[in-house]
Amino acid sequence: MPETTSTPDFASVLRAASLRVTRPRQAVLAAVAAEPHLDTDAVIHRVRAELGTVSHQAVYDVLRALTEAGLLRRIQPAGATARYEARTDDNHHHVVCRSCGAIEDVDCAVGQAPCLVASDDHGFAVDEAEVVWWGTCPSCTAATA
Repeated sequence: MPETTSTPDFASVLRAASLRVTRPRQAVLAAVAAEPHLDTDAVIHRVRAELGTVSHQAVYDVLRALTEAGLLRRIQPAGATARYEARTDDNHHHVVCRSCGAIEDVDCAVGQAPCLVASDDHGFAVDEAEVVWWGTCPSCTAATA
């Protein structure tokens, strides 16, 4: 979902992806656009705060539909719960805090997908690379110092 300086028109975004415009879909897009790397429970909490009663299954279905349509990206670092982000227009990577689980985007060093070149691609037509750096975020580092 391209970033703009104004509030995105989620109805237009959904229509452009040939998806029906619903309040839950707009609320999920708004939640993930406002705070990237939310897990499903956090998305459900934000959607319920905006719309009231919405079932877990409805939010799961919306997340799946928006991910399949390319409007959201699902990431799941090893050992962590799935997270969602609206930054889908590039092949960026992530850095994850081992202590608190904070996740930040890391821009691709090369700029073009797949950002990395495999030493042996075994004949695959590689179009994406996923790298996750693990470490300790500044807040956790300061807290243990």
